[in-house]
Amino acid sequence: MPNPLRDAALAVRENAHAPYSGFKVGAALRTRDGAVYAGCNVENVAYPEGTCAEAGAIAAMCAAGARELAEVYVVAASPSPVPPCGGCRQKLAEFGAGDVPVTLATVEGAERRTTVAELLPGAFDAGHMA
Repeated sequence: MPNPLRDAALAVRENAHAPYSGFKVGAALRTRDGAVYAGCNVENVAYPEGTCAEAGAIAAMCAAGARELAEVYVVAASPSPVPPCGGCRQKLAEFGAGDVPVTLATVEGAERRTTVAELLPGAFDAGHMA
């Protein structure tokens, strides 16, 4: 069965700039209107400075004027499905409701389905700043 998010994440992963870790990650997200945005990790010689794939996809979404996640897919060549780092979990929570599905995957096809809320229980949000 075709999966446009998986296809987009796998394709953009090939463009990752990971000369220091060698660990390429691709992320794709879909917004409520059905648009798909993708991002890859981009490392920097001042390692660990750089940008995660999830952050890149979110930046592309915001640059296009969208602000609400409907679904997320993250893929890497890892032994088990790759989870987002803590900072990216917070970024996903900024733009996605707790019930937004997130699929974590390997390039070989193993997948783990979860949600934004399961990735970041008790998330800090704008309500804490009221």
